[in-house]
Amino acid sequence: MRFLVYDRLLGFGDDYWIEDGNGNKVFLVDGKAMRLRDTWELKDTRGRVLIDIHQKMFALRDTMVIERGDEPLATIRRKRLSLLRNHYRVSLADGTELDVSGKILDREFAIEYDGELLAVISRRLLTVRDTYGVDVVRDDADPALLIALTVCVIHLAEKEREKDREDD
Repeated sequence: MRFLVYDRLLGFGDDYWIEDGNGNKVFLVDGKAMRLRDTWELKDTRGRVLIDIHQKMFALRDTMVIERGDEPLATIRRKRLSLLRNHYRVSLADGTELDVSGKILDREFAIEYDGELLAVISRRLLTVRDTYGVDVVRDDADPALLIALTVCVIHLAEKEREKDREDD
């Protein structure tokens, strides 16, 4: 199952649609401006909130939290002792851990569970400029969660790049 994301991600207050492989609008990423922390909602086509995404306040490292119906679903942070700078760890509420690794800023990475591929994020095969695809590989995977994870890791990688620029 392929989804297309137009790469206007992560601006405060930015809203954008995510389409399926046929060009149908499937999810709306609703950026919330004027908040103390970075916040988005992933909504369906009827405007129902499926997932809340926000930055965790008072964390030692940049951390994003995903919630569904006010219940914690996942926490995302950069893997602490990774030789790869673009490697993130996702801790699901049930104790399951997912790995996200690859070239996050180039939009070329994968989401895996225990070495098994769940989704591939890539702009390689797309002809539309500033667009990348989220290919959900497993039929039993939660597309909304995988898209929310994608939004989070890209946001974290972008923030890290900005901090590095400020330090130079």
